[in-house]
Amino acid sequence: MIRVQALPFDVGAELGAFTRGRHDVGGIASFVGLVRDEHGGEPVQAMTLEHYPGMTERELRAIEAEARRRWPLLDCLVIHRHGRMLPGEPIVLVATASAHRHAALDACAFLIDWLKTRAPFWKLEETATGERWVEARAGDDQAAARWQAGDTPGGTGEVR
Repeated sequence: MIRVQALPFDVGAELGAFTRGRHDVGGIASFVGLVRDEHGGEPVQAMTLEHYPGMTERELRAIEAEARRRWPLLDCLVIHRHGRMLPGEPIVLVATASAHRHAALDACAFLIDWLKTRAPFWKLEETATGERWVEARAGDDQAAARWQAGDTPGGTGEVR
């Protein structure tokens, strides 16, 4: 399931709903991204995420489909916010469910790595000195690159 929304979400409630009644699942992996209160040594007062409605959801669905192609997932959840957020608020929740932990863990890592580099979101930070757009980080591109050609983190290309 993919949701792009402005409203805050409750991580515990979302994970509870994701797992409720599932007796076929052996492992759940999740990642929660939060708004930090500093960036580059400067305090951040708020962050605004902009996106292209329609295009963003299509890209997130394509990333999810790729994860499902690579790993035997029983379910997937991606919630990504847009709009203005304050430090400490959740931005993104990724959860994966599989019969076995390795698939859930690897797929969750893959999803967040590809979301960071392929999903069309733009971050604008508010600081005491004004607003600034957040540039993409080389480390995010390197993390996403490890998943090229179906590779697992060990580089075997094996799907677990």
